[in-house]
Amino acid sequence: MNDDARPAPEPRDVPPHSGAADEVNRQDPSRRSVLWTTAGVAGAGLGLGALGGGTASAAGRSAPDAVAAAEAVAAAPPRQGRTMAGVPFERRSTVRVGIIGLGNRGDSMIDLFLALPGVQVKAVCDTVRDKAEKAAKKVTAAGQPAPAIYAKDEHDYENLCKRGDIDFVYVVTPWELHFPMAKTAMLNGKHVGVECPIAMRLEELWQLVDLSERTRRHCMQLENCCYGKNEMRVLRMAHAGLFGELQHGAGAYNHDLRELMFDPDYYEGPWRRLWHTRLRGDLYPNHGFGPVANYMDVNRGDRVVSISSVGTTPLGLAAYREEHMEPGDPSWKESYIGADRTISLVQTAKGRVIRLEHDVSSPHPYSRINSLGGTKGVFEDYPERIYLEPTNTNHQWDDFKKYAEWDHWLWKEHANPPGGHGGMDYIMVFRLMQCMRLGLVPDFDVYDAAVWTAPVPLSHLSIKAKGVPLPIPDFTRGEWKKARSGMDSEKPAE
Repeated sequence: MNDDARPAPEPRDVPPHSGAADEVNRQDPSRRSVLWTTAGVAGAGLGLGALGGGTASAAGRSAPDAVAAAEAVAAAPPRQGRTMAGVPFERRSTVRVGIIGLGNRGDSMIDLFLALPGVQVKAVCDTVRDKAEKAAKKVTAAGQPAPAIYAKDEHDYENLCKRGDIDFVYVVTPWELHFPMAKTAMLNGKHVGVECPIAMRLEELWQLVDLSERTRRHCMQLENCCYGKNEMRVLRMAHAGLFGELQHGAGAYNHDLRELMFDPDYYEGPWRRLWHTRLRGDLYPNHGFGPVANYMDVNRGDRVVSISSVGTTPLGLAAYREEHMEPGDPSWKESYIGADRTISLVQTAKGRVIRLEHDVSSPHPYSRINSLGGTKGVFEDYPERIYLEPTNTNHQWDDFKKYAEWDHWLWKEHANPPGGHGGMDYIMVFRLMQCMRLGLVPDFDVYDAAVWTAPVPLSHLSIKAKGVPLPIPDFTRGEWKKARSGMDSEKPAE
């Protein structure tokens, strides 16, 4: 699928939840509008009401209303299936892959799937046929049979998902399409991996959880930053107790995207920029949240329980437009409401605090912050530095390179991986395909996907309610109390 922004179809196959959350959605359309967090931009066809202000927003009326609405949707509905926590893939000699979306990200990621033994790309899909055909040529150049091409229209991905010779569907499309595509893949018996964020609305997150449990198919947020070399080293050190009792962490997506968001050739259509006309909160929490959640064993012994968010005034995109865009450019019709910088504080059941930041509209060197602190010391990234007792007692940072012995086995085995983002993309794809081939439990699951994405709707609502803390749903329905493995894996026997 190309990068054009298109309205996501309303869910049809999965019934809405019963209980308190459903009651709120039926009786109070204004709360439903807020919690389902897609905007009523003119012509968007999303039908969920404007979020920019006025009486359409529960948060615009009062903080108690916002809390009541969030609590209603946070309440866990009755489980429709069985938990997917700890459920392994079916073992198979070859993983057959279908890829939906062949823009910038999809075009680069297909190379990594083709680089792995035991993986076949069986089908590709994009509404721009030239992109699909380019991807198909990559497949044949790698020595594999020509894949099926799905480029008829924006619903042709449904036909890809219906194929009987696909095990895994990779979704790499504009954000509003992630939910319907993940849903379609699971309804057709496919495991599915989705780029960030996995959905844009709380109700969609619950539906993905329920559907994964009902279909017995994994639905995963393909969070590449969890596989970064530093992130995986810190993970192993944290689990070995080098930081003592964990107390706090921080993660972010602070990345100046102004030029790219106004570049019609980079994002095909203004889909990413348009989200800044719809939501005030953290649009992209996963890169920072995922690694810190792994350090703290969120969903595996601890869970996040609340979020409080604040945001600055939205000045950056309008200022960039003023300086760089011609008077007749379509962007002049846009009104930006997204905070230039969003800061959220997330509390866990064990009393830990996670700070999340999002800023793509201001001048700023790239940073995911990636910090972790405990009773014995602290690590901070960008630049990487560490301070651990009893080794460090002089109030000066130490060299993180001294701790290379703690590198994860994936980085020891693949010291110089191919692909982008420093190799983390390749490590992620290699590990996922390995888990599928060997019949292993995936490193993360639908519950992690839902938690890492929940700040998208909740930060928006909290900002509109002046930073009031809002509950984060327990998507595991109590399974978080059970310790289980995650990213800190042991090397399997092939």
